[in-house]
Amino acid sequence: MEAIIKITDISRLYQIGDETIYALKKVDLNIFKNEYVALMGPSGSGKSTLMNILGCLDTPSTGEYILNNNSVAKMTDNELAEIRNKEIGFVFQTFNLLPRSTTLENVALPLVYAGISKAEREARAKEVLEQVGLGNRMNHKPNELSGGQRQRVAIARALVNKPAIILADEPTGNLDSKTSVEIMGLFEEIHKNGNTIILVTHEEDIALHAHRIVRLKDGLVESDTQNKNITTYKNRMESMS
Repeated sequence: MEAIIKITDISRLYQIGDETIYALKKVDLNIFKNEYVALMGPSGSGKSTLMNILGCLDTPSTGEYILNNNSVAKMTDNELAEIRNKEIGFVFQTFNLLPRSTTLENVALPLVYAGISKAEREARAKEVLEQVGLGNRMNHKPNELSGGQRQRVAIARALVNKPAIILADEPTGNLDSKTSVEIMGLFEEIHKNGNTIILVTHEEDIALHAHRIVRLKDGLVESDTQNKNITTYKNRMESMS
């Protein structure tokens, strides 16, 4: 099977005064289509730097990143922008919603940049809002929603362009335990629908929802293992009820 993401010998260093800080040190990683991978590690382990590189938001200092058989280093700014808009859906801890826009407008936003007509934008945004269980909240603004609902809006926005890859950075970081379980159940459904999911977390119980766990420490891959104890949405919900 061909890896859709292949990074080889990736390092990311920052120069602060006379000191060189290595956020990543010669990391190798392959991710395959429809995998559900957690990048796990404490603060400062390099997991967020790695996610930014995978999402084409940052550039490695050394090494090679091949995405869908294409070298990211050889892509133009426009090609990278298109990948960030169409190939990869982003979900952030802080939701990153526009406060004065409705749920529907927030979700449809990536389609504006993609040049899709208004009627098609609204139809597709409604479709994904139904998918995440917010069909009755389309005209609400973010401050009229709970934290869990806001994260569902953010997930719907990530799905609206039908990207192959979903990158989720600490997606339950601002949520309570029960809501976190519901959001992780939603990611499980998205994975079943065929998306590749890469989840960044420092929380062990959240990482256990993934099928593969890559642990980082001090900019290095410490371990890369299949999760033999997958925590499914169903049994988590049963244990909490």
